[in-house]
Amino acid sequence: MAMKQAATTAIRALSSSLISHSSPLVRQLHASAESKKIVGVFYKANEYAAMNPNFVGCVEGALGIREWLESQGHEYIVTDDKEGLDSELEKHIPDLHVLITTPFHPAYVTAERIKKAKNLQLLLTAGIGSDHVDLNAAAAAGLTVAEVTGSNVVSVAEDELMRILILVRNFLPGYHQVVNGEWNVAGIAHRAYDLEGKTIGTVGAGRIGKLLLQRLKPFNCNLLYHDRLKIDPELEKQIGAQFEEDLDAMLPKCDVLVINTPLTDKTRGLFNKERIAKCKKGVLIVNNARGAIMDTQAVVDACNSGHIGGYSGDVWNPQPAPKDHPWRYMPNQAMTPHISGTTIDAQLRYAAGIKDMLERYFKGEEFPAQNYIVKEGQLAPQYR
Repeated sequence: MAMKQAATTAIRALSSSLISHSSPLVRQLHASAESKKIVGVFYKANEYAAMNPNFVGCVEGALGIREWLESQGHEYIVTDDKEGLDSELEKHIPDLHVLITTPFHPAYVTAERIKKAKNLQLLLTAGIGSDHVDLNAAAAAGLTVAEVTGSNVVSVAEDELMRILILVRNFLPGYHQVVNGEWNVAGIAHRAYDLEGKTIGTVGAGRIGKLLLQRLKPFNCNLLYHDRLKIDPELEKQIGAQFEEDLDAMLPKCDVLVINTPLTDKTRGLFNKERIAKCKKGVLIVNNARGAIMDTQAVVDACNSGHIGGYSGDVWNPQPAPKDHPWRYMPNQAMTPHISGTTIDAQLRYAAGIKDMLERYFKGEEFPAQNYIVKEGQLAPQYR
């Protein structure tokens, strides 16, 4: 018995030594099988919560995993209160193990919050886009950050196509005429066009960008894309899209510009006054990526001058957008709250993805490789 105990102790000591020397910064995700405290931050649905049993992406729906988590002895706290030192989220920061957030009602995970979160091991995004997390601070603290890659790419690509058509056809003023009891065809027709034959450029051709290009092909547009990586040659040929290595050279060619790049240190403020000036006069811009990729005031000024002929998107900086955000009041805008990636279909997909990663977390298993945003101190390539 004594020899067995000694051997067990030695094995544990060796394992501990190997872990600490191989990855000294990494907080061990599966250090114990004890109960975990999991906090989810989602938007509140209020009276809409009961209208659809599949509405799981809200506080009330809680991703549909409450019963499952609690049946295994875990504590699951869900809230929409995320801002400030007196918020519900802040109260749980010191002792939570897992934080689940969404891009639609983002809980901004700052370096200060990471420093306070002594037990935090895992940050999960229910959706795509983890820029609400200070990724460099998370990497330095040895945290794992993951999202449900691919969960809402169809939803966002479809929404982008819709916004392109809304802007090209000058749809919103016509709708407003009807609501206001008016009838003035000329007020719409003087700046309404066909999509066929127009040049559409996407800044970023990852999963969403590729899907958008595929969906645009039947409209017989000229399709351009700028990205750090080229699309697979066979797919590029099928779509008929042309690679543009130089972003600034692509901009003046585009009648419509779609932003599909993640928000990183390199892309923050990418479209400032100078870069917008390089776009074709009257360019239509769709941005469902991240609001901070655009210089807020530069967009307003360009819409006011007519250099931007129309701007549509569902991403703002910050989110939720304050009532006095200038994008609410600029001309020829077709803005919405951040909704493109949170359709009911997308919610079911990212809820299933979160449950899958939590199951793997509890079992000590790896996540699907494409889901990792920060792992063992390294950021995913798209965020470097």
